[in-house]
Amino acid sequence: MYPKIELHVHLEATVRPETLLEIARRNDYPLPANTVEELTELYRFRDFRHFIEVWILTTNALQQEADFRQMVADYAAEAKRHGAVYIEGIFTPAERVRRGVNWQEVFEGVCAGAQEAREEHGVEVRLTPDIPRGFSIDEAIATVRWASHYRERGVVGVGLGGLEAEYPPEPYEEAFTLAKSEGLGSVPHAGEVAGAASVRGALEALGADRLRHGFRAEEDPGLVREIVGRGTVLDVCPISNLRTGAVASLADHPLPRLVAAGVQCSISTDDPVMFDTDLTRDYEAACSFGISPRAFYEAGVKGALCDEATRTRLRELGEVFDWREAVP
Repeated sequence: MYPKIELHVHLEATVRPETLLEIARRNDYPLPANTVEELTELYRFRDFRHFIEVWILTTNALQQEADFRQMVADYAAEAKRHGAVYIEGIFTPAERVRRGVNWQEVFEGVCAGAQEAREEHGVEVRLTPDIPRGFSIDEAIATVRWASHYRERGVVGVGLGGLEAEYPPEPYEEAFTLAKSEGLGSVPHAGEVAGAASVRGALEALGADRLRHGFRAEEDPGLVREIVGRGTVLDVCPISNLRTGAVASLADHPLPRLVAAGVQCSISTDDPVMFDTDLTRDYEAACSFGISPRAFYEAGVKGALCDEATRTRLRELGEVFDWREAVP
């Protein structure tokens, strides 16, 4: 098994159905499903909007500090079995706060989970809270301020997620300018269900250090050249894009064309439980285009928002591994 870096995974969507049902019962939260089988059926998405609706309905079962700690630590243990050595986990605190959860409870839980991941499983986890599109600028700025407060406990950046086609990135410029001033990275979703204009907005208005998805930049060759020139890494999630209908088939995915154009792409699962995938399957899908897993690993090292000491360790790990043993 070769080492893997995952830069794009929504931690709330890593919780196994049986665990989610247990947490929902514990929190007296009415899930729209009562069994593992019903949850699995619920995760058959008609389109991206339907996925977002189900995501909100199910993930709001997570309400207590212990829930957030468990989701991070459990996923680190699972991802390690697939070769993960470094993860940047996304979580969405403002979504929880709107439903009565305390900001501090969310951040304390995920940060404790990251510490447990390192101590118990030897996996480095960094954290990037997402601002949900459509939320107010006050909620966005609150997300940034809480993220800054937890920088010393592994929070390294801020993202923008949710309904991309309905909410462009530009209205959130103030929040991302604040994030940058606080030493946090900018890692918005863009170029998944909206096109090249969304990607350009993320780069220019939000100062994106890395793009989550970004593959629809392909629609503008000039933008692709700009991404190559900037050295901006794209977090590509092939099976996610298939499940939400963002691409018609794996064979249609722009990934090989982007790599051929010189774009550096890392590989991630996005929402693994909801999309019935894991890190091994997403890497296999990406490597099916004939691209070396080492290229994805090295893009992950470059794109990571970690400190330089951690980046050096990750780079050295990639250098000493015998990639000839890697089975695409």
